[in-house]
Amino acid sequence: MPIDLEPLLSAQDDIVFVVEGDEVIQSALHFILDDRNETHSFANLDHAFAKAADRTPNIVLLGIGMVENNGERALAEIAIRLPGTKILIVANSVNDPLALASLKWGAHDVLGKPITFDSVRGKVDALLERHEPSPSMLGLLRLSAAW
Repeated sequence: MPIDLEPLLSAQDDIVFVVEGDEVIQSALHFILDDRNETHSFANLDHAFAKAADRTPNIVLLGIGMVENNGERALAEIAIRLPGTKILIVANSVNDPLALASLKWGAHDVLGKPITFDSVRGKVDALLERHEPSPSMLGLLRLSAAW
């Protein structure tokens, strides 16, 4: 009997596209986000746009390498072809000059490396306006009789 390894997702789960040329970073981001989102990973924007015909993402995590050669044009194309989609630039540093320029060109935020579960989920949750307490914050909450 085949086993379905796909995570159980509800219709309300957010759709996340990871567009990153570095396979290691792409895989790490996908792994971090996959349990709480419907996550799709691509090595280039053309494949992401093809998938968007079926599933429009709520957010795109875009590797800085994707904006090195045609930054303003790439971000404008995302805005036109995926209206309403948030764009999170994944860069070596939040102070990277190209990443900062991307904010002027339409990106919504920058995620600097090194990436961690908390940094990635924190940025994605903020852009998707999720206000759920994270598991690490539960320790700060007072215990109540309802628990």
